[in-house]
Amino acid sequence: MSEASPITVDVVSDVMCPWCFIGKRRLEAALKTVPQLNVLVRWHPFQLDATLPLSGKDRQQYLSDKFGGLERANEFYSQIKAAGLEENIDFAFDAIRLSPNTLDCHRLILWSRADDLQDEVVERLFRAYFLDGEDLTKSETLVRISDEAGMQSDLVEQLLETETDLDKVQAQIAKAQESGISGVPCFIIDGRFVLAGAEKAETISAALLHADETRSDPEFGLTN
Repeated sequence: MSEASPITVDVVSDVMCPWCFIGKRRLEAALKTVPQLNVLVRWHPFQLDATLPLSGKDRQQYLSDKFGGLERANEFYSQIKAAGLEENIDFAFDAIRLSPNTLDCHRLILWSRADDLQDEVVERLFRAYFLDGEDLTKSETLVRISDEAGMQSDLVEQLLETETDLDKVQAQIAKAQESGISGVPCFIIDGRFVLAGAEKAETISAALLHADETRSDPEFGLTN
């Protein structure tokens, strides 16, 4: 008897989304509670703001424009900071100088799948942006992250100078939007159940267990 295919968790996410970082921590906590399940996590692109220039935008100006003033922005992010601390994420929002266009980040995440390094790359991108305030629009930042994660950084450096897979990433983002995803993170479990938002770990683990219990076809699930 062949082993059942893993339960897939397709995470639609954006690197500049703090709730996606929180959602990653909650997913990790959920997975620790169901070690008996064979789970495959895959990351998919989304852009919270596709209008950002490729060179990014001054963070303070971006927040002021988005929230109608920095005071309202600070109130909003203070709530996120509190939620982050509950998951041992100490968001350093004040260190962020630039709000990035994340297309190149998503290209890097796409390429990292071939090496089974998506989780590692996503984690390093989140940490670089939210903890260290790094500029994710700079290719040298992404090349260094790829190297630290164990990718072929020289190849990454060459690819970032081209438009390789840019159309593929944009098509995946459009597909997510067409399927009704308007906010992230979004967790698609076993291709059947959708959790919208950074749900608590116990909610995610319950959904994983339900997916396992209700599988009628071990080969069911997304393949791309």
